Amino acid sequence: MTKRTILGLAAGVAMSALAAGGAFAQEVTLKLHQFLPAQANVPKLVLDVWADNVEKDSEGRIKVERYAAMALGGTPPELMDQAIDGIADVVWTVVGYTPGRYRTTEVFELPFMVSDARAASCAYSKMFDTHMKDGEFADLKIIGTWVHGPGMFHTNKPVTVPSDLQGMKIRGGSVLVNKLLERVGATPVGMPVPAVSEALSKGVLDGTTIPWEVTAALKVPELVHNHTEFQGPALYNLTFVLAMNKAVYDGMSDENKAVIDANSGLAFSVFAGGTQADADGPARQIAVDLGNNIITVSEEDAKAWDEIVNPIYEEWKAEMPNGAELIDEAKALMAECGADMANIDTYGAH
Repeated sequence: MTKRTILGLAAGVAMSALAAGGAFAQEVTLKLHQFLPAQANVPKLVLDVWADNVEKDSEGRIKVERYAAMALGGTPPELMDQAIDGIADVVWTVVGYTPGRYRTTEVFELPFMVSDARAASCAYSKMFDTHMKDGEFADLKIIGTWVHGPGMFHTNKPVTVPSDLQGMKIRGGSVLVNKLLERVGATPVGMPVPAVSEALSKGVLDGTTIPWEVTAALKVPELVHNHTEFQGPALYNLTFVLAMNKAVYDGMSDENKAVIDANSGLAFSVFAGGTQADADGPARQIAVDLGNNIITVSEEDAKAWDEIVNPIYEEWKAEMPNGAELIDEAKALMAECGADMANIDTYGAH
């Protein structure tokens, strides 16, 4: 065997080893799909942290490709089915965009139910394990379950009391929020949040219900100049999931599954809900700096709102066979989680 042949064989072996090493280093590529611009708070502060942690913890075996603003096609209400059907491997979405399919999550969307996003996200995670994991969400691998900070109104005219909303066209993000809007005299307009900016600018909407944190990405404080927030329990909250295609998860090696599992569940859910709620403050400051009109409804004055929308509880109980029990359990778990928050494992960039 000539020296050149030996060197050629050695080079081939080296290239094969490198190729094998490259293949080993990146066994799985996950397509993460969601509906907001990449620079919005949730993609930037929650989803990117999760994706970076998965890549780091897997030592490069798992790569997460991030697709923002529905870059893989479709509409926000289709995201859950995209995860089920494998169009995307992982999706982040509002559960209420698929009305009627995941009804147990609605317990955290009832009016004036949630006082703290971290405690509610914790309770949601615990109730997911008990009631939803093998039920409504059995065809998905759910990575995280959380709620945003307090929902509120952003409108083209001041809203202080329920009657101020009479006849106004207000965007709602879920069935229960739309019911709330109907009860206070508004005309609910269901639409995913990315459509809000254009609808406000064209006068299709008179206002929208969203938390503070997403207003910056949507330029809402520049489009309407009145904001109505509530002291005490939130007017409403929406529920979210970070969901993974089950077949993709099941097809992973045990080592890679362990990475996904370590970045799933209670600690991640509390981090996600808390981080989203923490982003309310900086977004609110944008409206303050613009000189917008911020109306704060006191906890005492909120009772007038609560009286009007409270029948939604009885309606929901009538529709859900175990509705009363779920409400009691959610309230008890939120109190328990709030008292025990210091003992819940922390999650963040690492």
